[in-house]
Amino acid sequence: MSRPKKALGQHFLNDPGILRRIADALDPQPGETVLEIGPGPGGLTAQLATRGLRLIAIERDRDMVPGLRARFPGVEIVEADALEEDWHRLAGGPFAVIGNIPYNITSPLIDQALRPPRPRRIVFLVQKEVADRIAAAPGGKEYGALTVGVQSVATVERLFKVPAGAFHPPPKVDSAVIRMTPRQPPLVRNDEVAAFRRFVVGLFGFRRKQLARAVRELTGWDAARAVRSVVGAGLTPTSRMETIAPEGFVALFRQGG
Repeated sequence: MSRPKKALGQHFLNDPGILRRIADALDPQPGETVLEIGPGPGGLTAQLATRGLRLIAIERDRDMVPGLRARFPGVEIVEADALEEDWHRLAGGPFAVIGNIPYNITSPLIDQALRPPRPRRIVFLVQKEVADRIAAAPGGKEYGALTVGVQSVATVERLFKVPAGAFHPPPKVDSAVIRMTPRQPPLVRNDEVAAFRRFVVGLFGFRRKQLARAVRELTGWDAARAVRSVVGAGLTPTSRMETIAPEGFVALFRQGG
């Protein structure tokens, strides 16, 4: 196997106990199709390959591919960039997703994973700071537009921390495992997701302002209309963005945001 490549953001996790916990978090069922994103040297692949799955591993690093194919003849190893590959075409039906994903493309990979029709479950090992943000509850400093965007279509669990020393080479920060389970139904329709996320990002751009003022500045509405929209959503005009649950943002969006 080749050495980790800094340009690809590679940090390999080789602890069998941690890898087993990550695989267990997905709760894969025999016969289920599972996509593994970025198998690298195959530590997590080894944990999954014995569970009776249809396992498809997408690896961008061409130097890793021959070794993976030799070691795991029963696994479909796809040499491709996961951000450019059509996961639904590869799976050909319902699937789950798992991976130790590069820090530098975490957000795009999460967006890709949550693209409808959504997987049954998604388990990613990510930078701890990102995990804290995605899983945050309203009221904390980690809570923001990313939180609301993800939690509007999936429930999120931050499962456990993985210290930097467990990786080779060690990253500069700790990591954590998150599990995302798509909501049935989501809080926003699939055709609304992009507009809803723009709306939420726009409001968090006025994070220090009260909600009604933020709505007014974002939309260009007059003060009275902004207040009516906030009250109509069941919210308080003087609220701050970080205190509003995803359901509140959806209700406000429905007022004409």
